[in-house]
Amino acid sequence: MTADGDAPDVRDVFGVMERQRACREFTEEDVSDELVARVLRAATRAPSAENSQPSVFVVVRDAATRAAIGGLMRRAWEGGARRYSEGRLDPALLADVDRGATETLARAPVHVIVGADLDRCLPQTVGSSVFPAIQNLLLAATAVGLGSVLTTLAVTQAGELRRLTGLDERVEIVAVIPLGWPVRPPRPGVRRPLAEVAFRETADHPW
Repeated sequence: MTADGDAPDVRDVFGVMERQRACREFTEEDVSDELVARVLRAATRAPSAENSQPSVFVVVRDAATRAAIGGLMRRAWEGGARRYSEGRLDPALLADVDRGATETLARAPVHVIVGADLDRCLPQTVGSSVFPAIQNLLLAATAVGLGSVLTTLAVTQAGELRRLTGLDERVEIVAVIPLGWPVRPPRPGVRRPLAEVAFRETADHPW
């Protein structure tokens, strides 16, 4: 039951999961603090190892800082990440990622830098503690109509990110989430059928 006594509409949850897509191009329209807080609160509801709740979120709106973060993404992409992706990604996806990394992601009105406070969790549990929170953030953004995307390119420039955000060494930077209103509705996603990824009892019995 919800706080007001109504039963939650489970269909909404599944609908959000179906609609969630990576968005790499955003309008110039601002995102209110109230909406950002709503998305962040959803992120904090995620599970974490030993309920350690180590996630740290730095919300960046300053245009110069966002441009600098975009520059870190571009440097990482052009410094080797593009070569690694060429031949592995579908050409249309590669072009979308390339444009995002070199141009459009920096224009998102909000960048959320996500880290893990190592005073609250073990280094071995950073991923299992923080990525559920990131997934909640992405789903919540979709639920309210925002576009978002999980990026890790700038994380390779952690020292510069620390300088830009004031995060110290006890916080392991995990991701940067650009957040804003999408320029266009996301295209329907394509996923592998369950028979390829799920099995009954043993791995030789597809679902």
